[in-house]
Amino acid sequence: MTHIPQGPTDASTFLKAVVAQTSTLAAWVDGKDATIPVPTTPKWTLADLVDHIGATQRMVAMLVGERMTEPSSAFARYVPAPTDSTQWGAWLTDAAAEAEQAFASVAADTPVWDPSGAAAGVAFWSRRLLGEACVHRADAAAALGMRYELTPEIAVAAVEDWLDTMTSRGYWENRPDFADAMRGDGQTLHFHATDAPGEWLARREPDRVALERTHAEADITVSGSATELLLVISRRRPLSAASTLELQGDRALFTHWIEHMDWVTD
Repeated sequence: MTHIPQGPTDASTFLKAVVAQTSTLAAWVDGKDATIPVPTTPKWTLADLVDHIGATQRMVAMLVGERMTEPSSAFARYVPAPTDSTQWGAWLTDAAAEAEQAFASVAADTPVWDPSGAAAGVAFWSRRLLGEACVHRADAAAALGMRYELTPEIAVAAVEDWLDTMTSRGYWENRPDFADAMRGDGQTLHFHATDAPGEWLARREPDRVALERTHAEADITVSGSATELLLVISRRRPLSAASTLELQGDRALFTHWIEHMDWVTD
């Protein structure tokens, strides 16, 4: 098996992308009706989406900037979004700027709590914020009828974040429903981005989902543009509407996988 590079890897590159993604999203939502429903996250309104994005970025900025090894202080200082939607644009761009400044103030190996179970700290959170920004901008695009685009390299990094987070030890332990659904005896899924370097092999084992960055034969191979791959595996676009994706193998295995990638969509 060959290791496949998975897009950008350093925190500063990720945070520049977070700022750019958030700036675009901020321009979209500023002054909009707070009650607009978000079809990709059916329990959310636009106000809920904005609140989640900005508050999450601020909490991560606290965790990283204050080098927290225990998260309760950051969670207790949750900063809600303004109720006046004309303040949303500035509130969101300020949150992304705070996050960028926080990451610039620490070294890559600074101890910081993260939920992955791998003690990845700064590296985990920089990529997690990028994944959040990309997926939730897709939510905003769906709610507001905006065109959604990502560069292939950024989309690959967001796919990497989604798959790595979902297959982390921490996620497995904290979501027993997900763990029960994903237990297996070696079934494999291969995800292949065709417009930028990015390939992943997920293997369902009894006690985890093992993830490798490699090209390999699998029970199901899903290939296509990195952006569409991200939208489908994060359940932001139905598989039936994914025009660039090609599936080879056990389609039911991929359908089962998608059905349990529910994270915030439920």
